[in-house]
Amino acid sequence: MSLNNSILNLLGIEDRNIKVLNVETTSKNNEQLKVIHASLSYPVARCKNCGFETVVKNGFRKTHLRLASLNGMRYEMILAKQRYYCSNCQTTFGATTDLTKPNQTLTRKLKSQIMLFVHEGMNGELIARLCHCSPSSVRRTTIERVKPHYRMAVLPKHLCFDEFRSTKSIMSFICCDSESHQLVVKLHNRLSPSIIDYFENRYSQAERARVESVVIDLNAQYQSFIYRLFPNAQIIIDRFHIVQLAGRALDNCRLNILKFLDKHSREYKIMKNQWRLFHLKQTELHPEKPVYLRGINEYMTKQNAVDLITSKFTDFKVVYQTYQAITQALQERDPKLLQAVLQNYQTTNTEMDTTIRTFRKNQQAVINSTKYEFSNGPLEGINRKIKTLKRTCYGFANQNFFFLRIDCLFA
Repeated sequence: MSLNNSILNLLGIEDRNIKVLNVETTSKNNEQLKVIHASLSYPVARCKNCGFETVVKNGFRKTHLRLASLNGMRYEMILAKQRYYCSNCQTTFGATTDLTKPNQTLTRKLKSQIMLFVHEGMNGELIARLCHCSPSSVRRTTIERVKPHYRMAVLPKHLCFDEFRSTKSIMSFICCDSESHQLVVKLHNRLSPSIIDYFENRYSQAERARVESVVIDLNAQYQSFIYRLFPNAQIIIDRFHIVQLAGRALDNCRLNILKFLDKHSREYKIMKNQWRLFHLKQTELHPEKPVYLRGINEYMTKQNAVDLITSKFTDFKVVYQTYQAITQALQERDPKLLQAVLQNYQTTNTEMDTTIRTFRKNQQAVINSTKYEFSNGPLEGINRKIKTLKRTCYGFANQNFFFLRIDCLFA
């Protein structure tokens, strides 16, 4: 293999009409770089404008190309392209190569290298330093290579609805497939008209009728139009949000009791320092195993500590037992137990009353959470990656470009 072919193979250049003339090492802006001097020429029989065999070579025109980096060093090519002259139509044209698009300096290999880093969620400044180009080039390459999707080819049968904070404190709507975890759509806002217009304009009534379930949080806005869009879908309240709401009611009841307790009493110390005990499952309290409880500075079983509080505060006992019953029903997927908890609950003048009223208002959707395995977990994972992207890139000012970067993460 000739030296010319060896250099071309090393650079990943497949155009054999390019001949390497010289390779030199120089510096630019305190940065070391390799400059490859090469020429591009090939025989032309006919003029591409008039078609006559009156074409002669007419000198060279130098162009500057940016190559992909091999070992972290910057690589550039000074390519002398052959010019041709037609004596019949008196026009000129030059030799072409597939290394770059017309009138561009970044090669296709370099753009592919940029997109590899973009798909990893790195920020534009860091990608520009690694690929030895400008942040604007990274942005233009991303816009060029990534096109927004109009719609999915087939609407999934099971969907997840949620929202995330995009740009300038705007809350945007996001939807994914509950089974494959594939991103379905991102909308610029979470307003009901925008969501309704998207699904009605892109999917037929028959396609939307095949949707079987939609997982949401306790946002009443979504429930107002889900049956309009998906008439055969079952609404499922995400189990995490059910437990979160019940747990928040339990904590607020505990904090209200703390306000009236002596700070040196055992009850205060248990409810203040060992608050996690009240969120443990009944099977994790281990009534037969004494442990040292910090803050109280005593040896006792976790069950005894919980019983000490529930036996003294009856309202808190009802709230605690309700919380335990809700978590048990969700864990065991027991719809009858969950329905019994909602129906038999007696008011205690605590925040748990509001929580139970919310569950009763959405009773069928809450009970569906025990009948189906689907949850908003996949969508929460997607939102987590979006937050990481925003933090890594120090935020985004343009929402359209932000959505393109999100598409790169899940392409």
